[in-house]
Amino acid sequence: MTNTRNGQTTETKTTLVIGGTGKTGRRVAERLTAQGLPVRVGSRNGEPPFDWENPGTWEAALDGVGAVYVTYYPDLAFPGAAEAVGAFSELAVKKGARRLVLLSGRGEEGAVISEDKLKASGADWTVVRANWFNQNFNESFFLEPVLSGELALPTADAVEPFVDADDIADVVTAALTDDKHIGRTYELSGPRLLSFHDVAAELSKATGREITYIPVELDDYRAVLRENGLPVEFADLFGLILDGRNASVVHGVEEALGRKPRDFSDFAKDAAATGVWNV
Repeated sequence: MTNTRNGQTTETKTTLVIGGTGKTGRRVAERLTAQGLPVRVGSRNGEPPFDWENPGTWEAALDGVGAVYVTYYPDLAFPGAAEAVGAFSELAVKKGARRLVLLSGRGEEGAVISEDKLKASGADWTVVRANWFNQNFNESFFLEPVLSGELALPTADAVEPFVDADDIADVVTAALTDDKHIGRTYELSGPRLLSFHDVAAELSKATGREITYIPVELDDYRAVLRENGLPVEFADLFGLILDGRNASVVHGVEEALGRKPRDFSDFAKDAAATGVWNV
């Protein structure tokens, strides 16, 4: 990286990976570490801790940091997200973190407000927009439904070009370490559209057992989220994102990396081989 500030390149300074134990953050941290770059995991249990809900933790987490991978939980479309991202980005630049890479939501108008707040900080920015992750089925919300053999979701007949977390991590890592990605917005997807019926068929093939998709109503799904202690706003995201706005394949992985994105069937085959879906 050629970008320098005060005689230091961002390569020689620490990269703060917010959500560094999550699906994409963990992978980004692993890739940076493999390149010999210093990494700080930004989490409530980190050293020092980082908590979006406690701005008093931000400054210490930014000490000595030259670049930040910015992820916001639970979602950039949630109330208060844009204000938090804007305030954090301003502080990051003030503390000397010049490179900010934001994980945003594809097709989320609310997320664009957070993008604009981050850009307004004066940082060297890159925005990476993604839709539903393949890894939601083996590392997150949909793991238990896969294990039970029933994907009961409020997604009707919607189709999605599910994107792989490893592809996201590769794009983010490139953006954190190569100046050519400054000022770019990449929209990421997988290589083809899949309905949740298609997903169930792919998972059945990979696991060797029958997994079915059962469409449910949004109100019923809200009750399930509430019972499991998850934000009920996730149900609203289903209605927002799965209305057809993302029912197209985009080419950000190829634009950023010069290669095709990973297909869902390859993900499912590899995930099944780990035993995560064994019952």
